[in-house]
Amino acid sequence: MSPIDRMQIFARVAELSSFTQAAQVLGLPKASASLAVQQLEAQLGTRLLHRTTRRVQLTQDGQAYYERCKDLLDDVDELQAMFQQPDGTALRGRVRIDMSTGIARQLVLPALPDLLNRHPLLEVELSSTDRRVDLVREGFDCVIRVGPVAEPGLVARPLGLVRVATCASPGYLARKGTPQSLADLAQHDLVHYVSTLGTKSAGFETMADDNDASPQFHPMAGRVTVNSAEAYLGACAAGLGLIQAPLLGVRELIDRGLLVEVLPHHPAPPMPVTLIYPHRRHLPQRVRVVMDWLAAVVQTHLQSEANSAAATASHGA
Repeated sequence: MSPIDRMQIFARVAELSSFTQAAQVLGLPKASASLAVQQLEAQLGTRLLHRTTRRVQLTQDGQAYYERCKDLLDDVDELQAMFQQPDGTALRGRVRIDMSTGIARQLVLPALPDLLNRHPLLEVELSSTDRRVDLVREGFDCVIRVGPVAEPGLVARPLGLVRVATCASPGYLARKGTPQSLADLAQHDLVHYVSTLGTKSAGFETMADDNDASPQFHPMAGRVTVNSAEAYLGACAAGLGLIQAPLLGVRELIDRGLLVEVLPHHPAPPMPVTLIYPHRRHLPQRVRVVMDWLAAVVQTHLQSEANSAAATASHGA
């Protein structure tokens, strides 16, 4: 194992605070990861990590070495990529990304075969989860966030805004009627979405007025509370109440007639879509190419939706 390999293993262990997780990310046996760090410590003549049965933590020397190690590894990635073709034809290796289920299913996965056909040596690990993953600790190269971003120390690349649609099932509307105004919400149910069960949702969300995009919340009744996007859509399709979701997550269900958009003249504020990645002086070329591809896929869709909404509004006027 080369010194660079040992440094890469050490950096991943330091970032994840775990030999087991680092080994899984790197595709190595745990024993190999542990041995590599031991050899690196012997070579340097200092202890880099405090090891306990519950966690792994950097020593003072380990923290200083890790900071220099990151820059050196980034330089190595840049050096290896400098003679590759500018169009990325020599891309190889794995890129780990995370995004919502809606973005994955509707936008990224349908376009992914073309990217992989152009780069036969590229591998993609795609995670879709409702929780906000920890980019550094879990070893992600980048993630796509829908909603506010509040993660210091990361680089945020805005991709645009997605419209939020209020939806109900045809069966629900046949039973309860179609709301025409905010006053009608008193006769309707809301499927409540919370990230942690036991907390209370803010209610039905609208923009404060035509000149203010800040949210205004209207408390609503509702007997069902969920904490996952799939359950949220499923509850709405089952006729349990109204939901408010990013249009890119419900467009397919609306087109299939499983959901119906209501109250389009009382929209919730649009949600920002952002590409986030750890701050590094040099990104591997494969990561840069995949991030640019992701941005293009998402931005093309958001622009198409915006043009469609503008055409509909112009036609209605």
